[in-house]
Amino acid sequence: MKYFNEFLDGELKSDVFTNSEKIKEAADIIQKLHLIAQELPFDRFSEVKSKIASKYHDLECQLIQEFTGAQRRGEISRMREVAAVLLHFKGYSHCVDVYIKQCQEGAYLRNDIFEDAAILCQRVNKQVGDIFSNPETVLAKLIQNVFEIKLQSFVKDQLEECRKSDAEQYLKSLYDLYTRTTNLSSKLMEFNLGTDKQTFLSKLIKSIFISYLENYIEVETGYLKSRSAMILQRYYDSKNHQKRSIGTGGIQDLKERIRQRTNLPLGPSIDTHGETFLSQEVVVNLLQETKQAFERCHRLSDPSDLPRNAFRIFTILVEFLCIEHIDYALETGLAGIPSSDSRNANLYFLDVVHQANTIFHLFDKQFNDHLMPLISSSPKLSECLQKKKEIIEQMEMKLDTGIDRTLNCMIGQMKHILAAEQKKTDFKPEDENNVLIQYTNACVKVCAYVRKQVEKIKNSMDGKNVDTVLMELGVRFHRLIYEHLQQYSYSCMGGMLAICDVAEYRKCAKDFKIPLVLQLFDTLHALCNLLVVNPDNLKQVCSGEQLANLDKNILHSFVQLRADYRSARLARHFS
Repeated sequence: MKYFNEFLDGELKSDVFTNSEKIKEAADIIQKLHLIAQELPFDRFSEVKSKIASKYHDLECQLIQEFTGAQRRGEISRMREVAAVLLHFKGYSHCVDVYIKQCQEGAYLRNDIFEDAAILCQRVNKQVGDIFSNPETVLAKLIQNVFEIKLQSFVKDQLEECRKSDAEQYLKSLYDLYTRTTNLSSKLMEFNLGTDKQTFLSKLIKSIFISYLENYIEVETGYLKSRSAMILQRYYDSKNHQKRSIGTGGIQDLKERIRQRTNLPLGPSIDTHGETFLSQEVVVNLLQETKQAFERCHRLSDPSDLPRNAFRIFTILVEFLCIEHIDYALETGLAGIPSSDSRNANLYFLDVVHQANTIFHLFDKQFNDHLMPLISSSPKLSECLQKKKEIIEQMEMKLDTGIDRTLNCMIGQMKHILAAEQKKTDFKPEDENNVLIQYTNACVKVCAYVRKQVEKIKNSMDGKNVDTVLMELGVRFHRLIYEHLQQYSYSCMGGMLAICDVAEYRKCAKDFKIPLVLQLFDTLHALCNLLVVNPDNLKQVCSGEQLANLDKNILHSFVQLRADYRSARLARHFS
């Protein structure tokens, strides 16, 4: 009551109130008096209550001042003492605020604010337990202050500058800042920040970036579309090429589609001058842009929006890479394939096939490496797989059409060679005893042409596709030679020359490395033996191993080609 009476009398005489070194004791007393004063009726004790409150406030200010000075001097023990006294005062939170403000002075001297913040928090984490009785609360408040004031201001300065003027820089900066902020958050997770530090830190990150993340995917897709369009346009400009309108539904388009599916000559094909209009550099650039978009999407999308956002990016890749670039090149390549009766046709479509296959592999790799992890556990997975399947099937159909028509052109070229080089006298020479050649000139040129095309097919495709196409070419090649040989009449020496030609064709067929094709030429070689065999042995040869299973009409048709067919009465063997 002694100290209360002094306030009641209006004169503080006790040493504890007048001696500045006894501030701790004075604080303890005034804090208790302040609690007592709260219970007193206002009308009778208003003056004393006011005096106690004033002294309470003065002491509180002195303590905070003392704490501030001790912090500046680095006196941890004194800071701890003062903080312990202030703990029971209303201004304790102000003491914490002072500490947080002062410990940040001079903390941001490097160019990396995130590294500075991490070092600051590590330093404070080590000392805060030596000063305050609730260190986790103080550290959490410091971190909140760093995020909501320092980092938020820094992020805003970095992003607002380029938000409207430079989408590329904005997206790169947003990704970088968000990544560095989450990395900082991960480092802070090792500290004791109270109960649910994960939620606490997540809310702080969200408060900084929410206004940027809300419309992130719109900025991303808008930028990706314009960037992809620019990459393609720059490429076509470098080729001095004005893109044709594909599939417009006009009469020209109808004629082209009929020409692609048949071999009707509906006007000249488009001369592409050997240009495939496929560029690996363009493809790599488009895939690189999309890869970066997928990475940003993974980092910046809300988990619930991630599959949907990733799908939107994928559809842009499909639009510009698959449709605007690959499909356009296939359509242009198809339009550039000459008709099968063209002479000296340049067949560039296999170059398109080769490049398209390479691009498919790159496209598929990105699908598996960068898209699949983002959609693997969502309904969007089946949607993406279906879209990819449709695109590949559509392109394979065009590749098949182009390859089929290219093979027709190859056979057409062989027909031209045979028509120009094969003479009737090759197989019915005027002087049977003076034949000096091993095989005909037509055979030499056809074989040279075929070997060149086989090599081109092998270089243009991979895996089973090579075998499939070579088998088809081999079957057509065999049919051509089979039908070609049936146009001539053969003397004995001419028949020998035909056998030599077919032996060369068979040697050429070995390069295909397709058993069926070799078997066809083996059989053709055996059929050619019918052109020279002694009439008495004809029946025996026809029932031999290689010819026994053939239709009798086929055997007869070859025997009919012999010059001695009538004179030797060979028809009797087939009656």
